[in-house]
Amino acid sequence: MKAAVLYSGGKDSSLVAVILQKLGYQVELVTANFGVFPSWKSAFKSASNLGFKHRVLKADQGIIDESVDLILKDRFPNHGINHVHREVLKRVAEDYPVVADGTRRDDRVPKLDLNEIQSFEDSQSVQYLNLAGLGHKTINQLSEQFFKLVKEPTSIKNNSDYEIEIRCLITKREGKTAASKLFPPHIQSRVIGWRKDEQK
Repeated sequence: MKAAVLYSGGKDSSLVAVILQKLGYQVELVTANFGVFPSWKSAFKSASNLGFKHRVLKADQGIIDESVDLILKDRFPNHGINHVHREVLKRVAEDYPVVADGTRRDDRVPKLDLNEIQSFEDSQSVQYLNLAGLGHKTINQLSEQFFKLVKEPTSIKNNSDYEIEIRCLITKREGKTAASKLFPPHIQSRVIGWRKDEQK
């Protein structure tokens, strides 16, 4: 059975892809792009290094425009990022019977609550899978077992999260300082390949 994993190139989405593949699913990694900036390139490199099929999902820019409206209204990114995530999940569910992402137990955003998950599965007639039972320490341990990782400050060149295109739009609307206040610098882990003793 085909399974789409919403893919950023990070350890969480890479780990859920490996788990599903080992369970026998035909895994395709999917990165949404809204035409604002080619943020999918980093995820494509990570997917290629792991040997997974990768697809760029061309999504409606209106979705990310709505997200930016929410973020600028709240002066906080969580609702806006969750909006994008819900819309991308619905779009991916049109093409796959199983949809997964790398959200884990201690994530705050993007994340669906239990009622949203049930509603999503029922309304879209799909199975939805994630890492909700696993916490940060477990994810780190498992990821280091499977993958070569690089930890680096996040930037438009090494990140395929929704945040990148959102930041670009906020910069266009309100300037770089506004975008930096809403999305302060942080370190991310990017997957660059398999550990020597691990193979797909």
